[in-house]
Amino acid sequence: MAPDHIFEKIKSGGRLSKDEALKLFNDDDLFGLGRLAASVCDKKNGGNAYFIVNRHINPTNICVNRCKFCAFSRSKGEAGAYELTIKEIIKKLKDCQSAVGSRQPAVKISEVHIVGGLHPDWPFSHYLDMLAAIKEKFPAISIKAFTAVEIDYMSKIGGMSVEETLKALKASGLDLMPGGGAEIFVEGVRNKLCPEKISGKRWLEIMETAHSVGIKTNATMLYGHIETFEDRVDHLMRLRALQDRTGGFQAFIPLAYHPKNTEIGGFYSSGIDDLKTIAISRLVLDNFDHIKAYWIMLGEKVSQIALLFGADDLDGTIIEEKITHSAGAMSGEAMTRDDMAHLIRRAGKTPIERDAFYNPVN
Repeated sequence: MAPDHIFEKIKSGGRLSKDEALKLFNDDDLFGLGRLAASVCDKKNGGNAYFIVNRHINPTNICVNRCKFCAFSRSKGEAGAYELTIKEIIKKLKDCQSAVGSRQPAVKISEVHIVGGLHPDWPFSHYLDMLAAIKEKFPAISIKAFTAVEIDYMSKIGGMSVEETLKALKASGLDLMPGGGAEIFVEGVRNKLCPEKISGKRWLEIMETAHSVGIKTNATMLYGHIETFEDRVDHLMRLRALQDRTGGFQAFIPLAYHPKNTEIGGFYSSGIDDLKTIAISRLVLDNFDHIKAYWIMLGEKVSQIALLFGADDLDGTIIEEKITHSAGAMSGEAMTRDDMAHLIRRAGKTPIERDAFYNPVN
């Protein structure tokens, strides 16, 4: 059983320390932990659980980096490598307006989510043109695009500071940023996972800069590979500290590692670990409004259960997911709004369709 004083501390509004968070990871009282996380979630969001009608687009899988946990990236000329033109991206968005769910063809997407590889040949102007073209054709769709890793790369190829890069992207149509690329901040683990990628410190610096220029972001943590519970707690604490300073994170998404077709291999996370990580994230990140159970990685049913363990968001309809499915995701690649709402209702929550900034839609 978890020490009673930790549970009582949380109930009275206290903030968890590193040692206390680690004790929760090492404790076996999953249901007690879940009930506590659910109560904290209910105080923040009532009985609501959110989802969004969105569309994922990965412009290219050609990447100058070779992260050992990634099954998505390719080198230029390698079998399976691809790069979408801006016209092809626009076409995907036009096509999905009626394909968001054939059951409800009138549904319009609220958000496009864009992340991809670090292409060796695309100039910075290509990304500005991409954003401007999307915004011109679809002014009502919010553009959530580019991880901190991509922003760092763009600043280098564009010969600009991170702040200048972000301001230029924002002026071209960038509305907010996803939280990818965080992986695990601890240097030793990060160097084994992705030695070519920016450091955890750099990731945090870029997110802080994004918040300072008025760009909201998400935050993530990749877990279930070679990290320890101590590494996870360190990661959460660093996110909490940055959120204290900026308030710019909208949601935290724990991302379950998928081992297929990766260099480091290993195993899928267990459902127990998934639920425990969701719950502890809710308890540690007391200054985050939303904890997302990303159904693509957790699977539809575990994500539904996660709504009873502190999560309040299932993400969205997705339409086409490539990155996790390259590594062996067993979930579908898309879900309709009716399916999302049904999962939420069956968990005893009220489904709230939202926009990119958590404003209710309809």
